[in-house]
Amino acid sequence: MPDTSVRIDETTRDRFKALADAAGLSVKDYLERVADEKEREQLLDTATGAFRRAIGAPGVLSRFDADFGGLPPVKHETERVA
Repeated sequence: MPDTSVRIDETTRDRFKALADAAGLSVKDYLERVADEKEREQLLDTATGAFRRAIGAPGVLSRFDADFGGLPPVKHETERVA
């Protein structure tokens, strides 16, 4: 794929260069990694929203508990103080 140019101010360019250097990458490879990470974040945000909507539907959690016995009890290591 052919390269292209993007105009950014010198301060931003220097910040990207420092971050890329710290990661042992070229600026091009660093920005590709950042783009990949941001795409994954968006997908996770979408999936999280869908999951929250699904478990928020009436009856879903009670049906899960009925089918799978609910969550296991949590054993507390410390005494509870009232």
